[in-house]
Amino acid sequence: MTRIVARSAPLPIRERLAGEGVDPLLARLYAGRGVRRRSEVLYGMDALLAPHTLRGIDAAAALLADFIASGKRLLIVADYDCDGATACALGVRALNALCADTGASVSYLVPNRFEFGYGLTPEIVRLAAERKPDLIITVDNGIASVEGVAQARRLGIATLITDHHLPGEELPAADVIVNPNQPGCGFPSKNLAGVGVMFYVMLALRAELRRRGAFAARREPNLANLLDLVALGTVADVVRLDHNNRILVAQGLQRIRRGNLQPGVHALFSAAGRDPRQANTFDLGFALGPRLNAAGRLSDMTLGIECLITDDFARAFNIARELDALNRERRIIEADMQERAVDAVETLDAAARASLALFHPQWHQGVVGLVASRLKDRVHRPVIAFARADMAGDGADAGGRGELRGSGRSIPGLHLRDALDLVSKREPGLLLRFGGHAAAAGLTILERDLPRFEQAFESVARELIAPADLTRTIETDGALEAGYMTLAAARQMRGEIWGQGFPAPLFDDEFVVESQRLLKAKHLKLMLRKNSARFEAICFNHVEPMPDRLHCAYRLAINEYNGLATVQLVLEHGERAAGA
Repeated sequence: MTRIVARSAPLPIRERLAGEGVDPLLARLYAGRGVRRRSEVLYGMDALLAPHTLRGIDAAAALLADFIASGKRLLIVADYDCDGATACALGVRALNALCADTGASVSYLVPNRFEFGYGLTPEIVRLAAERKPDLIITVDNGIASVEGVAQARRLGIATLITDHHLPGEELPAADVIVNPNQPGCGFPSKNLAGVGVMFYVMLALRAELRRRGAFAARREPNLANLLDLVALGTVADVVRLDHNNRILVAQGLQRIRRGNLQPGVHALFSAAGRDPRQANTFDLGFALGPRLNAAGRLSDMTLGIECLITDDFARAFNIARELDALNRERRIIEADMQERAVDAVETLDAAARASLALFHPQWHQGVVGLVASRLKDRVHRPVIAFARADMAGDGADAGGRGELRGSGRSIPGLHLRDALDLVSKREPGLLLRFGGHAAAAGLTILERDLPRFEQAFESVARELIAPADLTRTIETDGALEAGYMTLAAARQMRGEIWGQGFPAPLFDDEFVVESQRLLKAKHLKLMLRKNSARFEAICFNHVEPMPDRLHCAYRLAINEYNGLATVQLVLEHGERAAGA
């Protein structure tokens, strides 16, 4: 069962926003997302939260400045997703610019997820030590790497942790930690992506070098030129787009549209068939992000990072084409896994459960997170999908030792990382490793313990999820007046900053279905009528016919074909209209 609920957009707030100069349609949409003042949708750099409020950032800047001044070797250890890749590329580019003429060197290492798993593990530290770094800088990981940091300390390697994930009960004994979610951090936004944290650290480092007179004889690097990487990593990591994150994304998109972007980002737009001059958050999240992530899911994220750090567009484009091919391969693998997952779910009574934990011996560990996400949307339950740790796609042994690696996605009402923490406390030794956020998390267990985990996770989910949260709810912005169902309105909304926690406009209304047919055997194409107005509509990946009188939730989109742009309704949900 699905409920369609219109979000509240109080009239006094809408009128206030309109009085402050906000377009009436946007005023309505903003009010429904908690915006109270026009200042909350102004995205100038002057409104960005100050770096000094991040705990540890001044110490991090001083540490980096000292190592740079001494001509030391700096090594970035990255995560293998889009956030980690963009954070690494930003770090490499910024540090190389800030280290110029100092004798210091910058390199990076990204673990192969199939061999080493996630984070700064002791094994990764030993691998890093072969490069003889003086300082390891983690990006988008490290807050849970207690053993890895201890190993680095034993080897005489200093550590700077930059991360945004939730910490465990024990923090690693790093030289410095910068993480808005660490205890005692007063940074007002807890939603920075890993790339956002690294951008802030680089801002603080530049300020520290400026204070030390490092730019007396040379030009200061313009770090704002790296905001395309910040925007891409922030959107792709699906962090909450609070005001501060929207500023970062908006600034990045402005630069992309003006042609001020890294060659690798430009190459990814080209490989995806998108025009950077018309870039929006959808492009970043659904076109560029998946192509970068494909490297970490199926191969080695070194490929993605190399795409982002090269200044040679030809090389970047060749890599982007490789990433595009990997993404097509990922889609094929995912489709097969999804089919198996749906078959497994159909043997279960999902409605009678509060959670799902699924495993197949042939599943690919790089793709289980996508399967969990699709199933979560299908059954509206928190889902964790597992693969054998030695299933790297080619059957090669990845050192699993009988381990399963799981990736989970949750629904509103269950904080997934906290739920796993409760499981670990109630069942000591069951979870070998875990970490993550409210909506997504990863974990490792032994294959023999899967039934035990399934039972423990179901028990915790039943305890923590309110019964009402097990019913899928679609929040909309209500009906859209006919005067706004235009190309101009669609373009206006497309150019705004939408994403996690600040959702793109979604409307609902009743229509008469005048015709419907299948397109490419998998998409439902419709002609809808509201009073005397007719609208083309499409429901992607849906083959069941819609009722003649339809109540649907839809996005106002632009269909561009053969140089002609028309308004199109993209249906997210459809059901028989009440009383029909």
